[in-house]
Amino acid sequence: MSNPLLSELFGTDKPVIAMAHFPPLPGTPLHDPKVSLQSMIDLMGVDISILMKCGVDGILFCNEGDRPYALQGNFEAVAVMTHIIDALAPRDRPFGVDYLWDPKVPLAVGLATGATFVREVFTGVYESDMGLWNTDAAGTLRYRHNIGADGMKCFYNVTPEFASYFGNRNLGDRSKSAVVSSLADAILVSGLTAGIEPKLETIQEVKQAVGDKVPVLLNTGGKVENIRRFLSVADGVIVGSSLKVDGYTWNPVDEQRVRAFMDQVRDVRGKA
Repeated sequence: MSNPLLSELFGTDKPVIAMAHFPPLPGTPLHDPKVSLQSMIDLMGVDISILMKCGVDGILFCNEGDRPYALQGNFEAVAVMTHIIDALAPRDRPFGVDYLWDPKVPLAVGLATGATFVREVFTGVYESDMGLWNTDAAGTLRYRHNIGADGMKCFYNVTPEFASYFGNRNLGDRSKSAVVSSLADAILVSGLTAGIEPKLETIQEVKQAVGDKVPVLLNTGGKVENIRRFLSVADGVIVGSSLKVDGYTWNPVDEQRVRAFMDQVRDVRGKA
């Protein structure tokens, strides 16, 4: 049985939240100035259409193409994301926003576009590919309150990609603290990078630590070959890379892969 929050948001147990990846946005090193906003809308629109047709339960928009990632958002990226999400966001099921890695940006974009949740790294201090990575859950949640977005749920990634935690607390203790002290609405568990699965034991540790207080989702590495095993523990999954052509993050969505993945998930739900 899925956590009540997920059932309320997505209308089902063990929801599948599929990624809608932006190509590199203006102001980032890989952005192609010849790619117009309409071209981005057309490109992403095809992916989202396939995902929706195949029955995913929600969409998560993310600036995945903006490598190397920054810890502070830029105005042009925020403006473009808002414009494109407003054009493409589904209106018959929930969607969320993620910005790598500035937690206030998805709240602002989500407020403007009608998102129901955001995904970010809200707690902890890390050494990372982006340098020293410090977070400020207090400031971020105060910002959410001050812009009138308290209804937007915050999904906390407690094992951020390409980063390692500073400190001696184990993951279970950090996850529990993120819920009790930092007011996480959901906890996400990731592997080393996009498309890489964590250990099942890692999700079990987090589930045991937080109990039934909030849902725990698999955040990276969900595949048709492993999703049954992960959903035996996790309350849901956020998935992107394995739904793409050849399972490669930067390729377009592959309808056959999405259908095969959703068939596995539906079977898990039916047996549950």
